Amino acid sequence: MSRFWIPTLFILLPIFGLYAQGGIETLPRGARSMGLGNASLTLSDSWSIFNNIGALGRLTSSSIMAGYDHRFNLNELTTISAAAVIHSESFQYGLSLSSYGDEHFNQSNIGLGIANQLGIASLGLKINYFQTNIEGFGRAAASVIEFGGVAELGPNLFFGAHIYNLTNAKIGGNSEDRIPTVVKSGISYRPTEKLMVNIEAEKDILLPPMIKLGIEYNLKDRLWLRSGINTYPSNLFFGIGFRPRNFVIDYAMTQSQFLGNTHHFSFGYLFQKK
Repeated sequence: MSRFWIPTLFILLPIFGLYAQGGIETLPRGARSMGLGNASLTLSDSWSIFNNIGALGRLTSSSIMAGYDHRFNLNELTTISAAAVIHSESFQYGLSLSSYGDEHFNQSNIGLGIANQLGIASLGLKINYFQTNIEGFGRAAASVIEFGGVAELGPNLFFGAHIYNLTNAKIGGNSEDRIPTVVKSGISYRPTEKLMVNIEAEKDILLPPMIKLGIEYNLKDRLWLRSGINTYPSNLFFGIGFRPRNFVIDYAMTQSQFLGNTHHFSFGYLFQKK
């Protein structure tokens, strides 16, 4: 692709809240999260290593997973993610990898996280090595710390909170631009085993707040339907999940009022199942 793609990218990213200095890394991962409009703070699944390290402490199995996000039918906006989670009697550990972009503009991240269940609360901490590369401008890297937690307020009610870039790190040592600090909190209401309703608020310190609503319904034993909605930008989300045996297969689609649809795929395998 022509080098004219680089300025085009910088024009498009702010439209979706994915502005260049922030990067795609602040977005949740996994098609289950995407199908719920990214209202995923309280989800204690394998993708918690990306979405809220605090929720990782509630896991009961080890797993590996991979995800593919193809945004607006543009290969240059594609994200590939992979992770492994290790379950133990005391702590839960996770390793995450992700890559976004192409040879002209790309961002990559490797993260290590640890979480633990303490009574009604699960808390976690994650350290990331975040790298940005722009053709003609060079490469920069920084360490990014995130912290999160989930608390069980009642049999059917959960509260989650998460902060990304706790130290307000810069993109690189020679840059004055900073990686976004993003704060999220939300409530999950689960009146039955088949229904979950999540509502969350997200605030990037440089952007207006966003409200996210997500609903998941267990249609059959191994089949889930999902939908969600966001404000700023206003997007609709739809998803489906299938869990044969120890496998987890999810698909989601995001509808943007500006450029069209985004497709999300994720796959996981559980080594243990309680």
